[in-house]
Amino acid sequence: MVSEMVERVTEIDDELVSWLLTCWVDVSNAGGAVGFLPPVDADEVRPALDDHLAELAGGAGFLAVLRVDGERAGFAFVIGSTRPLFRHWATVLRLQVHPRFQGRGAGRALLDGVADLARADGLEFLHLTYRDGLGLGRFYESCGYVEVGRNPGSIRVAPGDDRDSVLMQRKL
Repeated sequence: MVSEMVERVTEIDDELVSWLLTCWVDVSNAGGAVGFLPPVDADEVRPALDDHLAELAGGAGFLAVLRVDGERAGFAFVIGSTRPLFRHWATVLRLQVHPRFQGRGAGRALLDGVADLARADGLEFLHLTYRDGLGLGRFYESCGYVEVGRNPGSIRVAPGDDRDSVLMQRKL
């Protein structure tokens, strides 16, 4: 039996940063829609990772890490707002499962774990966006998310290949 656990990470050390960076590069190079197009290397991904880590250091949210049988398998940033009118929800960013763990329910476990952590913080719903054209909508819907908006053609994958950015929401 596979053991899956999602943990809120409060101590981010150099070893964890190295793993996050490696995971992000591997997911991107396997075709994952996490902000980059393959091929990508650590030098390209590092500034985006540093931006998210700075948000966490500023108290804007938390890092959720999925473990499968004790091994790190994926992660997501959950970033909220400090503005009073928006404190009841957060955005899930850079959700990803390492390719070695994909296709076995790890993504669903990560999303459910993120929802549990957000609910424990008193949040009422989560937002996320995804790049259309990869079949991700059906997956997110099966995890309790509903489409609430679409920005047509806002993601340019290549000249002549523009994709919609789709906004989804999950009530907690």
